[in-house]
Formats: sequence, structure tokens, C-alpha cells
Amino acid sequence: QGQLVESGGGLVQAGDSLRLSCAASGVDTAIYARAWFRQAPGKEREFVAAIDWSGHSVFYADSVKGRFTISKENGKNTVYLQMNSLKAEDTAVYYCARDRKEFRAIVRNQAEYDYDYWGQGTQVTVSS
Repeated sequence: QGQLVESGGGLVQAGDSLRLSCAASGVDTAIYARAWFRQAPGKEREFVAAIDWSGHSVFYADSVKGRFTISKENGKNTVYLQMNSLKAEDTAVYYCARDRKEFRAIVRNQAEYDYDYWGQGTQVTVSS
């Protein structure tokens, strides 16, 4: 059974940076888009950022645009989320996910139903 494993979460202060990683094991990711979602306490899971299979097209939620950067390292099937200028409202469990369709273009906010493989999540806590 394939899996996605997130790492890099932690407790930081407002204004600090963190880099999350999502490694794939036993899951074909080369021709699939990848995305990050997050879920804050008491809230529904929301889209954060996505990158298409080629790595050339990215899309961000308005709330993180200009602060977060998604990237991928194809040879290692790993996706990263560089988070700068963190705010208290970024506190959440961050999940990475793999698209359920091959070669899909990323041109809008992503929905959970677009993704079929999910990691277990990594906690990010930003103190103000």
C-alpha cells in the first residue's frame, strides 16, 4: 500500500519560516499533480497550494499567496511547501495529497475530491 508522509511541522513564532516535505512511497506521483491542504481546529480542511505533474504550473489560495511556495523534486517524488512570514492563522494540521487524475492542469483552487492519496498530516503551530 502506497503512502505519503509529511514532515517538517513544528512550533514557531509569527514571522518565522518553516519548510514542509511530503515524500511518496509506493505511490506513482510522476504524472500527477500534488497539493497541500490544511485543517485548523474547529474548521473544515481547506486548500493551500498545488503543483502540476510537470512542476511548471502552481496555484495558491489567496490567504497564502506571496508567502508560501510549493515545489517538487521529481527524482525523489517529494513535494515541499516553503512557508514564510507565518501568521497565527496559519496554525493547522497540514496534509499533502496526490491527484486522482493523470496530467491534470492546475488552474483553480483545488477540492478534496480531486485527490485520492493523503498523508497523515503534520502539525504547524504559530504563536503570536
